[in-house]
Formats: sequence, C-alpha cells, structure tokens
Amino acid sequence: MRSVGQTRETRSGEDPRVAELRASVSRLRRELAGYPAEFADRGIAEDELAAMDAMAVSGVPEVRRLRRSLLLMAGAVGSVSALAAGLANVRHAVELFGEPQG
Repeated sequence: MRSVGQTRETRSGEDPRVAELRASVSRLRRELAGYPAEFADRGIAEDELAAMDAMAVSGVPEVRRLRRSLLLMAGAVGSVSALAAGLANVRHAVELFGEPQG
C-alpha cells in the first residue's frame, strides 16, 4: 500500500489522485446543476467547483488552495442533504493529496 503523498500514474500518465479529483468534481458539478432549488451560496459552490476543476486540469493542484475551496464548498452546500454524498466524494479526493507542505 502506498502512503499519502506518493503517486502512481495511470495508463494515460495522469496521477490517479488528480483523476479522482476530476471525477468527483465533475459528479458534484452535475448534481449541483440538476438540483432544482436555489440556495443563497449556490454561486460560491459553482465558483469553487470551477476552481477545483481548473486545478485538476492543470495536473498539479495546490493542496492549500484545494482545501480552501473544499472549506468554502462545505459552507456553501453543507446544509443541502441531496448534495452531501457528492461533497463527501470531493472531500475524499482532496484528502488523497495529503497535508499542505510548508
């Protein structure tokens, strides 16, 4: 078993942590888009998901920024039970990157 911080590339050469982050962010973006009710911080959640997606696409996400986005998203959608599982998946994907260095 590999420890947090170690990477292993997928066949496409992508870090599997990045692949998991991209997949979980994409799923939550779809769930949020399909959620019919409006809520006060929806725009914040959408913005932070877009930021996380951009970091994942870059291939080298900054862990501190990922964690900040996660915190903002948790505050924005934390009370929406229909999005709880998707948010938990994103949290798990962020945790794969370990603690910020420095």
